[in-house]
Amino acid sequence: MGGDGEYFAHNGSVVGAGRIWLPSGAGGGCVKSGPFKDFKIHLGPQQPAMQGYLPVYSDVKVLNTRCQRRDLTMAASTSTFTAENLLNVTVGPASASIGHFQDELQGPYGTLRLHGAGHYAMGGDGSDVFTSLNDPAFYLHHAMIDRMYWIWQVLHPTEAYKLNGTITFRNNPPSRNGTVDDLLEVGKLGAHVPIKDVLNTLGGTLCYIYL
Repeated sequence: MGGDGEYFAHNGSVVGAGRIWLPSGAGGGCVKSGPFKDFKIHLGPQQPAMQGYLPVYSDVKVLNTRCQRRDLTMAASTSTFTAENLLNVTVGPASASIGHFQDELQGPYGTLRLHGAGHYAMGGDGSDVFTSLNDPAFYLHHAMIDRMYWIWQVLHPTEAYKLNGTITFRNNPPSRNGTVDDLLEVGKLGAHVPIKDVLNTLGGTLCYIYL
């Protein structure tokens, strides 16, 4: 995935809805090594966490060609990626239901949990809530999040194919509860299928397994 960004003087990142400050790493600028050294990105930034990295306030689809930026740090990962936290969401109290699992994985608004910590460990473009997929490392991080969900499903078969929550992010604006019959709308990326068709990684629509 390549290394850190060039040094960019900044005073850390503010995450968790502006409630958590993370110290700067040694980077912050354009990725300077590895296969993505000259990688160009085009979307955003929309809500970057890194101080001094300004968002584009115009149309979210505006073409903004630039280098990919990283600020690799340990502050988020060392405090969050612990065996205790992993066991909590897979076999501990937070594993009791899909609601408990996802609430602990995401954390209350303004806190740092396993999902968010992966983004903030990348820093730079990886820490942008809306355009973090600009960093290729995003896909490895989210594959691990998916793997944790798969592990939880295997360990909790009676809960594995249930949903919890509404059809809007953090119920904003307020909306009805989601169901397994609701469609996953993915734009032009693929067919729109019911959620129940993708809850099982070997269920037909999907075909993969983790080791």
